[in-house]
Amino acid sequence: MAAASDNRPADPILVVRDATRRFGNVVALDRVSLTVPRGDFVTLLGPSGSGKTTLLRIVAGLETPSEIAELSISGQDVRGIPANHRNVATVFQHYGLFPHMSVGENIEYGLLVRKRPAEERRRRAKEALEMVRLPDKYDRRVHQLSGGERQRIALARALVTEPDVLLLDEPLGALDERLRRDMQVELLRLQKSLGTTFILVTHSQEEALTMSGRIVLLNHGRIVQDGSPQDLFDRPQSRFVADFMGIENVLEGRITELRSRAAIVSINGAEIVGCPIPGFAPAVGEKVFFAIRAERLRISDSPALSDENLNSVRCEPRLRIYKGNHYDTELETPVGTLLCRQVDVGQIPESGYALWEPRHCVIGPLDSATRQS
Repeated sequence: MAAASDNRPADPILVVRDATRRFGNVVALDRVSLTVPRGDFVTLLGPSGSGKTTLLRIVAGLETPSEIAELSISGQDVRGIPANHRNVATVFQHYGLFPHMSVGENIEYGLLVRKRPAEERRRRAKEALEMVRLPDKYDRRVHQLSGGERQRIALARALVTEPDVLLLDEPLGALDERLRRDMQVELLRLQKSLGTTFILVTHSQEEALTMSGRIVLLNHGRIVQDGSPQDLFDRPQSRFVADFMGIENVLEGRITELRSRAAIVSINGAEIVGCPIPGFAPAVGEKVFFAIRAERLRISDSPALSDENLNSVRCEPRLRIYKGNHYDTELETPVGTLLCRQVDVGQIPESGYALWEPRHCVIGPLDSATRQS
């Protein structure tokens, strides 16, 4: 689903409507529409080939759409306007710093192109270095910097021109895990302090959930879900979204009964109570998926009582895996193999019951159509 053009925020900084990009017979982007309010942190998420980078490059002016009904930035129609005349800046995964220039010269480059006076360039470059917490690096050479410092300098160079929109194309992909986590916090801090509109491209669910106020998930050139991190994490709109967002337990069954806010799914003779996703009205007999996160399950040596309002299926714990701050336990059950995640693990029964609340069990259509509204 896409951001609907007739429900735009009062002050959108970016409007993309019906953008299509073809490469020969391959449709990389298929009539995608997106509206971004000023000051938002939006992440374009998806697997390789989903169209997220193509969409970012169209906004940046680095890619020409095959067709597009509207593309405006701060109210200006930028179709046909070259990249260097759009008030956007892009930070890439591999920094793009000039090795023959000092840090200060790298940061000042965009201002030099805009013919700003030398004194102003130096002042603003030093302010940008303060902003990324590297105030003493102005005279350093690029080869003297660590990977994290180079990424901060690339951010400073992009932000010094005061762009309407900062585009981030997998900027943390080349960093090691610890440094990547530190830079996620740094990006969040910068975005909140500056109020600049950030649009991030990533294939990392963890990165998107950590930093974004809104996630736009693409697949095969279309938007398949657009919402808050909580929406995509707990309320996937399709089986693809559930799988991609890392829900460990995704199974298929058939609707046997409908209740006011719940439905019962039968699988291999077991009946599971769950909640249909918003907008989905299943019919009795319809085949559906149901999804439950591993951390929502618990293992008990006795079944749930009828008044506990819990799903309960027999289980036999098989493989137990230590993950540092938690344990993952594979459970063999009548509905299939389930994964249970526990922080504190005591004695696990040789056989018992997997229990979980119906409100945490999402039910959705097997049809993974990605038609945009």
